[in-house]
Amino acid sequence: MSQLTLWTPQTPSLQASLSSTTPHRLPVHPRRSSTNPIHIPILPNKSSHYTQLPDPITNPNHSNQNHRHHQSLSMAKLELPPLPPPPPFYWGETPEEEYYKSQNVRNNKLYFQTPHGKIFTQSWLPLDETQPIKGVVFMNHGYRNDTSWCFQKICIAYANWGYAVYAADMLGHGRSEGIRAYVGDMEKVATTSLSYFVSVRQSEKYCKLPAFLFGESMGGLVAMLMYLQSEPDTWTGLIFSAPLFVTPEKCTPSKLHITMYGLLFGLADSWAVMPDGKGPVNAIRDPEKLKIIAVNPQRYFGKHRVGTMREVVRWTDFIQNNFDKVKAPFIALHGTSDEVTCPSGSKMLYEKASSEDKTLKLYEGMYHSLVQGEPDEAANRVLADMRKWIDEKTIQYGAKSIDN
Repeated sequence: MSQLTLWTPQTPSLQASLSSTTPHRLPVHPRRSSTNPIHIPILPNKSSHYTQLPDPITNPNHSNQNHRHHQSLSMAKLELPPLPPPPPFYWGETPEEEYYKSQNVRNNKLYFQTPHGKIFTQSWLPLDETQPIKGVVFMNHGYRNDTSWCFQKICIAYANWGYAVYAADMLGHGRSEGIRAYVGDMEKVATTSLSYFVSVRQSEKYCKLPAFLFGESMGGLVAMLMYLQSEPDTWTGLIFSAPLFVTPEKCTPSKLHITMYGLLFGLADSWAVMPDGKGPVNAIRDPEKLKIIAVNPQRYFGKHRVGTMREVVRWTDFIQNNFDKVKAPFIALHGTSDEVTCPSGSKMLYEKASSEDKTLKLYEGMYHSLVQGEPDEAANRVLADMRKWIDEKTIQYGAKSIDN
């Protein structure tokens, strides 16, 4: 069963789009009006938001790196007047427990030790502990990103649909160990998060339930590597949101630069010296949501690291040559105006995958961040398509749900 859909949104005014309300709309901090200019303040790297779970990972140079790299951002060069400090959470200043309760979910955080380093993990489950769990979804965030800011909007949505959701900050991202945004070994990054996911997936609580891998942006590439590393029948289905299978020409790293730095015998592998793009501007269509995303204290704003770009080139080439090995049901969702990852990558997967149950959703005019960065009408359309697909596959392929 194959499905290819092109969705063309209505074109209401931006003001009308921003004024609509949804259960999970990203609120604008009250001190930031829509008339304020977009500005990226320079923030230290700290994890004081979670005082009940001290972060054992310290990186004293992180804030200095972010400070230097902020100066290279095109938005910072505009020298716009500074805004007050951002809220402690992407939703504002409401305490976490109170906010999660208002969204009808439970959240839990822990560190998971792996042979390659300690990673920070989170879970979101329905608030009602007597509610049956339909299945379990394991989520991979994108490059520079983490699980503690706007990415949670997707996690909370799936939990509201009756799924147990688990996610981990990839090595080198968020609160996990590693040099910030350094992915010197993409396969190791995938294996590390996969070890946590499999430990949950094989637990008595979830071993008989449908299980799905979710990947957004570079997390889509990582999720694909996880799938290829896994034992057959581990995963009921795959969900890809704007996956990084093909990079746009203007974002493709220079092979000359990679070769030149490679001649230094690995000494330059973690150097943040590769030419950078426009940061989150390319990915986010809603300017109010951009303001929130741009002040994520865990987000990396520096230039690309040499090893990371080398691995992106290496593994996107590998994946493109191995799409035929994909046999599990999957859905790929992509905006046609995505300037960060090419929609052609999702099309290529759809055309080459061996799976008999595959779905491709293309959204006319939408950017890279399909849920966190689009106006509410468009984001809700994507979420509705995700929900329809996973509910159908859970019924079609899944086992009977168990109590959580």
